[in-house]
Amino acid sequence: MSDTPEIKKGLAGVTVDHTAVSKVNVDTNSLLYRGYPVQELAAMRSFEEVVYLLWYGELPTAEQLAQFQRIERSHRTLDPAIARVIDQLVGTAHPMDIVRTAVSMLGASDPTAWDSEPHAILDKALALFAQLPGIVAYIQRCERGLGAIAPRDDLGYAANFLWMTFGEEPHPVAREAFDVSMTLYAEHSFNASTFTARVVTSTLSDYYSAVVAAIGALKGPLHGGANEAVMRTFEEIGDASRVTGWLDEALGAKRKIMGFGHRVYKRGDSRVPTMHAALDTLIAHYGRPDIADLYDRLEAEFVARKGIYPNLDYPSGPAYHLIGFDTAIFTPIFVASRVAGWTAHIQEQLASNALIRPLSAYNGPAERHIEGYVADERAIAAATRQEELAG
Repeated sequence: MSDTPEIKKGLAGVTVDHTAVSKVNVDTNSLLYRGYPVQELAAMRSFEEVVYLLWYGELPTAEQLAQFQRIERSHRTLDPAIARVIDQLVGTAHPMDIVRTAVSMLGASDPTAWDSEPHAILDKALALFAQLPGIVAYIQRCERGLGAIAPRDDLGYAANFLWMTFGEEPHPVAREAFDVSMTLYAEHSFNASTFTARVVTSTLSDYYSAVVAAIGALKGPLHGGANEAVMRTFEEIGDASRVTGWLDEALGAKRKIMGFGHRVYKRGDSRVPTMHAALDTLIAHYGRPDIADLYDRLEAEFVARKGIYPNLDYPSGPAYHLIGFDTAIFTPIFVASRVAGWTAHIQEQLASNALIRPLSAYNGPAERHIEGYVADERAIAAATRQEELAG
């Protein structure tokens, strides 16, 4: 047998731990949250109910949901200190950098940040979950030269998010499509940002540090930033009639076309049909058949040429655009959703923790020495004692 270790680039195919939070059922091509197909949850349950399911393991009763909503709504007001930081950073930093900084500030000002007891993690998570819409909404409003909108405690999570962003109660079509998107983005097993959160948690660092690290991972265009890239692609193409020429040029230049492909799914992302249906309602509501034409033409030609199918970012990008979000805000919205999954995995990691510390296969220069170096006697003695102890 060879002594050369097998390298799994990107940890592809490596199973590192158990999880009860979610899985992809290959037989039905369904993403399951705690056993429930996500398309059923998106159709039948609110985003708040889905978050409760991810954190507590079961869907809430009416009483449990009411209590969850009461606490969440009590934390919605944007912290003035966070608002001042947003004021300073807007125009010079990407919105994801601003969100990351805001979460770091919340952690730095929380005297309970180091408390990792299960109830304390959930308390912090629910407060952060409640404050993220205000943070994201205010970033967009600042970018447009507008002031903050106070939250409303008579609106659900999705409706209040849209209210704080646009200053008007959303149309049911927009609210429902947005709620569906939040459910679909909430969790996806050991993806890059979730695994990052688990690695940080495994060191017994604090909850906020794990979330901040996850935000950094999510920012990348190969992960959460893909939904922004999809919309920029649509803007670059401009019209369905230009798809063929644009795709010829892009593939000829070996450009990566964002919004297509997924490491987990072999028969297409199971979340896409649900989000595509939500996008269709928005296209009909806003009277934008041009987006449908561009969407369909690009999908058909890319699949025909490459055999690679859309992922969730492909329909969610134009959906967020139609709702009225700026393109740079798409990934911060993802944060507000995926914090649900991150929290569930942080809980799970702490419940049965082992430091995540993989090995590497060294392929650098062989051992070599500095000319003229003479080992210190104390260092030699220490090394000898270590060898003796190792026995």
